[in-house]
Parts: sequence; structure tokens; C-alpha cells
Amino acid sequence: MPMAVGVMLRRIKDKIYADVGRHDVKPGDQIIVETEHGVETGIVFEREKNVQKGKDPIGKVLRKITEEDKRKLAENEKRNKKAFNIVLEKAEDHELDMKLTCVSYTFDRSKLFVYYTSETRVDFRELIKDLGHILKTRIQMVQIGVRDESKMVGGLGSCGRVLCCQGFLKDFSSVTIDMAKEQDLSLNASKLSGLCGRLMCCISFENEHYKNFKKDLPPLGAAVLTPNGKGKLAAIDCVKETVTVDFGDKDKRDFKTFPAQIIKDKNKT
Repeated sequence: MPMAVGVMLRRIKDKIYADVGRHDVKPGDQIIVETEHGVETGIVFEREKNVQKGKDPIGKVLRKITEEDKRKLAENEKRNKKAFNIVLEKAEDHELDMKLTCVSYTFDRSKLFVYYTSETRVDFRELIKDLGHILKTRIQMVQIGVRDESKMVGGLGSCGRVLCCQGFLKDFSSVTIDMAKEQDLSLNASKLSGLCGRLMCCISFENEHYKNFKKDLPPLGAAVLTPNGKGKLAAIDCVKETVTVDFGDKDKRDFKTFPAQIIKDKNKT
């Protein structure tokens, strides 16, 4: 079994394993790697380990990226922009029902990946013929989902930060409306949706914190005992990790729950 590292490739961040050979690479290193698609650039995200060869091909680490490689990448980026305009023009000429997201050459420019979204099946045969003749390289059309599109294009979320999918998420997980209910979020679709039009990813990866925080707390309205006496649980703030207790006569106070200061009054329901 070869010693291989986990590598993320291309803008869509496909993941493969690559045989390290004698190279000393670690997570975060940008490398040149040989894959089934040609010579590409990638970023190491997983330390080396024994990987059994199976159905999925294993790439080969050629070297860490050099200054010369960076200059070639800059040139490739210029070519990507020119190729994008050509693909867009030809797709419009063929009246194809697709939305072009981006295009990306492999490092050695032996293949051009064309990323697009579409609600229907699209016949690309004539388009690929035209593009191959004009660009003089192999063309691979890659249909992606709207979440992948946001991950590749990027942007700012409603929180004002870089999109989670672009910044740090490695995989998309399932997001459900029940998670939004668990977090007491407004069930307004426009407020719960990200730039992709789907439920925001943060609803999913933050949900475990909300569940763990609430599991030992009584329900809202329950009678509770506090260092200040008896009251009713009026609100729960999972972000600040506090609860609000109503003592009556408009007397409401906030309490930290760690260490626990709130217990259910067993004499009341």
C-alpha cells in the first residue's frame, strides 16, 4: 500500500489521494500532482497514510509548487478568462439551456474543465467539437449543483463573512427545516436561504451546539429554581449560553447556565 496524502483539486475542491514518494509534504502545502486528467495543482488537506489501491485512481505528487509554477498558474488564469468568454459565446450560439459557472485549465493545459448548472439534460456534442477545434485541448463538461456554484464563485453571507462553503467547509451536509426550528429561527425562506438559494449551511453545523445546550434545560414556561428564588423560564439564548427567568412584576433576569444555576422546580409542572 502506498503512502499517500489527501489532496483537494481545482475550484470545486475534488478530493483524491496522491502517492507522496520521497516528497515531504504536509497539510496546507500547495503541490503539483499527476492525476488521471493530467498534471494539476492541489492543496494537501490530509497527512500521509497507507492507502489501499482500489476503484479510485491514486495520483502522484511531483513536487511542491515553485516560483516558476506560480508564474505559469498566473498565465493559466489569464487563459481561463479568455476560454470562459469563448465557451459562453459558443454555448449561446448553440442555444444551450445551461448557466456557465467557470472554466479551469489543468496545470499543463492538457484539459479544460467547464463547470455549469442546468435544470435539464444538455447535449454538448457539437459544443465540445467547436471548443476542441478552437482551444486545441480536451474538454470536460462538469455539471454542478447550486451549492457547488456558490462554493466556487464565492461571496459574502448575510452575516457579513465569507461564505462558509468557500472558507472552511470541506463537504456539504444535509440541512433541514427541523434544524431551523431547533434553533428558534424565523421560518422565513428568504432569511434562511444562502446565496445559492438553499438553506444556509451554518444551520447544519451549528445545530449540534443548540441541541447539546438545550438538552439539560427545562422547556420554556417551566417553573425553575434560581439563586434569586423561583420563577419561570422565559427565554433561552444558545449563543450567549444564558437563560432569562421571569420572576413576575416585570422582573426578568439573565443567568449563565454553565456552571448550572437553573434547575427545574419539581414541585411544579
